[in-house]
Amino acid sequence: MSQQQPLVRSDRRTPSRARRLRTVAAAAGVLVVLPLVTACGGGDDGPPAGDGEAAAKPSTSAAAAAGVVAPAKVEVIAGLTGCKAKIRTEADELREGVCHTEKGDYLITTFPEEKLKETWLEAARVYGGTYLVGMRWVVSGKPALLESFRAKLGGTIRELRGIGPEPGEE
Repeated sequence: MSQQQPLVRSDRRTPSRARRLRTVAAAAGVLVVLPLVTACGGGDDGPPAGDGEAAAKPSTSAAAAAGVVAPAKVEVIAGLTGCKAKIRTEADELREGVCHTEKGDYLITTFPEEKLKETWLEAARVYGGTYLVGMRWVVSGKPALLESFRAKLGGTIRELRGIGPEPGEE
C-alpha cells in the first residue's frame, strides 16, 4: 500500500494578515505624525467650531465656482501649491507627502476612496486643527496657508475641535 502524502495547507490568510499589519502601521504612523503637523498650525483665537463637529466654510473661490477639483494625487496637489512633496507614507489606505516652503510647512494626504478620507478625518478630530478637504484628499497646515490653497485646489476648510478643555478653561 502506498502512503498518502500529507495535505499541504497554504496559509491563505498570510496576505490579509500582512495587509492588516500594513494598515495598522500606516494608521499608527498617521496618529503619531498628525499631532506634530497640527501643532505647527498656530492657534486660532476665534470661537471653537462647535461641539466637536466639523465646521465647513463654503468655498467662494473661482476654482470652486468653476467646478475645478484637484486630482487625488499627492504630487499633483503639491505642484498646484508650488511644492515638490517628499512622500513619507505609502500605504493601501493613504499616501502622504510633506511640503516645506517659505510660506509654511504642510501635509498632503490622499485616499483611494472617499470613505477612507472620512475615517481619517474622524481620527484627526481627536487632535483638532484646520484642514482643507477635497474629494479623496486633505491638506493640513496653517489656516492662512490653507485659505490661499483653496483658490487653486477648491475644497472646503474644516476646523476640527480636539478633545479636552479649551485653552484658558480649567
